[in-house]
Amino acid sequence: MTGGLIVSTEILVRLNALSCTDLSDAMDRLGIPGQCLGIMPLDRRFRLVGQAFTLLYGPADGTAGSVGDYIDELGSGQVAVLDAQGRTDATCWGDLLTSTAWHRQVAGTVIDGVCRDFDRSIELNYPIFSRGNWMRTGKDRLQLVARQVPITIGGVIVAPGDWLRGDGDGVVSMPAARIDEILDMAEEVRAAEDRIRAAIDAGVPLHQARAEQGYFTLQSRR
Repeated sequence: MTGGLIVSTEILVRLNALSCTDLSDAMDRLGIPGQCLGIMPLDRRFRLVGQAFTLLYGPADGTAGSVGDYIDELGSGQVAVLDAQGRTDATCWGDLLTSTAWHRQVAGTVIDGVCRDFDRSIELNYPIFSRGNWMRTGKDRLQLVARQVPITIGGVIVAPGDWLRGDGDGVVSMPAARIDEILDMAEEVRAAEDRIRAAIDAGVPLHQARAEQGYFTLQSRR
């Protein structure tokens, strides 16, 4: 059983064909902040593409309540995006959430904070991007404050429905309203760099190949 989000297959395909560096260069050129600083995959082989389901965490205030049942609302094409405000002394994600997300075909998890139960993520090949992992529970230390609101991940504002791409270089977040513009620009950057690589393979000096493809303007602000 999956959630109700209808995800664009075309956008998924196009994003999967691009790397975080392609997208980062495109956003630099468009003046869009999107590189989530310090958020890295637990395993460099992890790959992630999907739309954000956002969750905001804060310090526990003694109020009883669930912090994880939201996972039953997510499904294929969605990414659980947790803003724990960079806290690294207590976790907000563990093996039960990983197992449930995997069964529901959730695209992955992004945390501005830490997770635990690293082995379960690796066993299931479920992509988690975070500031690291540690064993200390967040119970009675963290609590869910709000869901589906704008949050901050690695210094980047992420709104519900924004697109995320993760790979071995980290995570980028892209405003849903500008995704087509970002994709078009990233594909242009990727094509130019592919031509440079092909020229190098053919024996063309790097400086010449770069000059011919306008390399030094690829990331420059338009």
